[in-house]
Amino acid sequence: MARRSCPESRADTGMETTNYEKFQTSNPVVGRLISRFYGRVAGLAASLSPESVLDAGCGEGETLERLAPLLPEAVTGVDLNPDSVAFTRKRIPGGEFSVADILDLPFEDESFDLVFCLEVLEHIPDPGPAVDELARVCRGDLIFSVPSEPWFRLGSLARGKYLSGWGNHPEHVNHWNPRSFRDFLSARLDVVTVERSTPWLIAHCRV
Repeated sequence: MARRSCPESRADTGMETTNYEKFQTSNPVVGRLISRFYGRVAGLAASLSPESVLDAGCGEGETLERLAPLLPEAVTGVDLNPDSVAFTRKRIPGGEFSVADILDLPFEDESFDLVFCLEVLEHIPDPGPAVDELARVCRGDLIFSVPSEPWFRLGSLARGKYLSGWGNHPEHVNHWNPRSFRDFLSARLDVVTVERSTPWLIAHCRV
């Protein structure tokens, strides 16, 4: 059963959420890119049929909402932002959501069949231990996404964003292309695929 999206915006709730408005964009080009990105993620998830799912860095629940028909009803998510977690609890009432650090997850080893970590690793100064922790709680598959460089920055410049940083989002401290992202993940996981969904990279890995 598909879950119903929460119609409220950040302004409606008074919560300091982070990404909800980004996914409600009125820019048709950005909207198509986001839809294509989630289509690629859905294609990977559809082949896995997981019985347990963790979204690490779940934000406002966009991934779990969009992929709901492919996922079990009881899903789990963590995020550092308490307002994002509160928003997601309201948006997806059947899930279990908590405030937690991706570097110290409150779960037993091998707790989940599928772990998502989308648009998170580029924000972490030392992302290796985060991948290790995600692998610890996973007994099957992991799906990661990060910005694909230099395309992400070029796209930002084309939209007139982050000009002082030459298109780099001020919170992005790591930058990967397909080869370097595969090399980074291969040191810790079995990399099945790394593909572009411009301006993002999507990687499917196994422990």
